[in-house]
Amino acid sequence: MKKGAIFDMDGLMFDTEKIWQKCWTEVADEMKIDLDPRFRKEICGTSGDLMASIISKYYHVEDGHDIAKDVKQRVQNYLMIDVPEKPGVHEILKFFRDNGVKIAVASSSTRGQIQRNLKKTNTEEYIDVIASGTEIEHGKPAPDLFLLAADLLGLAAEDCYVFEDAYNGVQAGAASGAATIMIPDSLEPNEEMRAITAGIYPSLLAAMKAISKGEI
Repeated sequence: MKKGAIFDMDGLMFDTEKIWQKCWTEVADEMKIDLDPRFRKEICGTSGDLMASIISKYYHVEDGHDIAKDVKQRVQNYLMIDVPEKPGVHEILKFFRDNGVKIAVASSSTRGQIQRNLKKTNTEEYIDVIASGTEIEHGKPAPDLFLLAADLLGLAAEDCYVFEDAYNGVQAGAASGAATIMIPDSLEPNEEMRAITAGIYPSLLAAMKAISKGEI
């Protein structure tokens, strides 16, 4: 078993990716834009300038930062009411804690949003460190976020698992050198994902069972 476990948040720990997509669509509808289906795949897991550039491309604006800020606020408003959890999130966090594995959350969301989600779902007690997309120079699919999380845990990325649901995140985890596990959410795994992951599982519980059996 690895010494560290690094978890993405949106679409992996919490069923929030649908909320993000709802908010992206809300803004597009208000701007009377027919949002290209490819936007969903490209935007998942991004942050900062990369997110803004993708927004500029699909929303046909010069600078996507304002739209990003608007959508983030809308998502935050939804999550103030409820943070829907993915099945097995408490179980896998407890499993790692009970086995002495250090745990990080590494998300493109802000540190404040990460902390609010963890507190609202009573999962904060399991988490040793948080790495936010606002604290790095290059967002996913660059490996910076997961390298930061591993460093904060005091570990090499190679000694960690990374759990992700999105293509950009899986690519970032694999590039960091961590054993990257995909739990698909809104995006089905493609051949590239199968080639670069340590495993693809239908749920966090299924991944936990595989790890407990020494399969990963």
